[in-house]
Amino acid sequence: MVTVTDVKSFITRPGRSDLVVVKLETSEPGLYGLGCATFTQRALAVKTAVDEYLRPMMIGRNVAKIEDTWQQLMGSSYWRNGPVLNNALSGVDEALWDIKGKMAGMPVYDLVGGKCREGILILPGGGRGKTFEEVGDNIEKKLAKGMNFFRVGIHSDEPICPDSLKPVGAPAGNYINPKKSADQYVELFKYLRERFGDEPELAIDIHERFTPTEAIALCKRLELYRPYFLEDLLQPENVDWFDNVRQNTWIPMAMGELFNNPLEWKQLITGRKIDFIRVHISQIGGFTPARKLAALCEAFAVQTIWHGPGDLSPIGAAAQMHLDLVSPNCAMQEFSDYNDATKEVFPGAPESKGGYVYVNDKPGWGVDFNEEAAAKYPGQGYNNPGFMSRRPDGTAVRT
Repeated sequence: MVTVTDVKSFITRPGRSDLVVVKLETSEPGLYGLGCATFTQRALAVKTAVDEYLRPMMIGRNVAKIEDTWQQLMGSSYWRNGPVLNNALSGVDEALWDIKGKMAGMPVYDLVGGKCREGILILPGGGRGKTFEEVGDNIEKKLAKGMNFFRVGIHSDEPICPDSLKPVGAPAGNYINPKKSADQYVELFKYLRERFGDEPELAIDIHERFTPTEAIALCKRLELYRPYFLEDLLQPENVDWFDNVRQNTWIPMAMGELFNNPLEWKQLITGRKIDFIRVHISQIGGFTPARKLAALCEAFAVQTIWHGPGDLSPIGAAAQMHLDLVSPNCAMQEFSDYNDATKEVFPGAPESKGGYVYVNDKPGWGVDFNEEAAAKYPGQGYNNPGFMSRRPDGTAVRT
């Protein structure tokens, strides 16, 4: 029996975000597993959960018992289903699957059924800019590389809510005027359709910035420009409003980036209220629960587009892609190419070619972790001011 002899966690930042990596060492010389536990906004909290709570529970545990381990670690805190503990659990869970693949001499995708596609369509993050023209130019560059699906948006240095609308003594923050923000979305889609025609496919992340009625009104205005999907139209607390959304617009809906547990996605999937699930796999506890979520989605004709931004390590990205490869209902994968530093820290990271991304065929996830290189890029702590959002009257809102 092969057992866990040590659990180590690392925070490294070879790119724009702190990445959390978990390494399980075993009683078999040279055999170890790697998992992604990245919750970049609270990386130190996740590292503490791994080091102080999960590590003592894992020492001596049989590496073969992945399901039993997941269930015990999930339930052992009693209070559960939060992003810190779920990400910590994901690091351990994905590392166990990595070990399982290495022991079998197979990539994980072969362990769980084998490929149903060779490459995975990319949903790139390059459809954004500070101006409409810059967004269009970025899309043009990606089109030349063979990509055809884009999540678009504006990142402007100018606030969308002028100071004249703020109350006296308004605290600092990212002030958002819902009407002006909606106008900007509509004008951006109009510009891009006039520039590119019916192709390429365009999607947009709303970041739950509107009330439900404001969101429905935006949908009606955007229909003319045929969005591929709208993402996070509503806050997770307001998912009951998707009934009203379905009755008022044909635009496909994507949801799930902020989800932590089945109660948040079950009714949306079984009620066929969304078209795409956008869950961040480490956020729900790793590869083990994600397999079950993918199967549930398949049964109700919901497609997967796992959340895969820059605050996901190449290990976590590979775990998502191994699931993409075996899931008939995978639509595409959010992915952006890695810089040289990230490739140095994570040898074997997934690579793109044209409009597709590929994993290698090495055992496990096929991605390694260079501890010496990682130490050159220490974590910095992370508080994104873009998430400190307020309405014009100063009321804090989520984003």
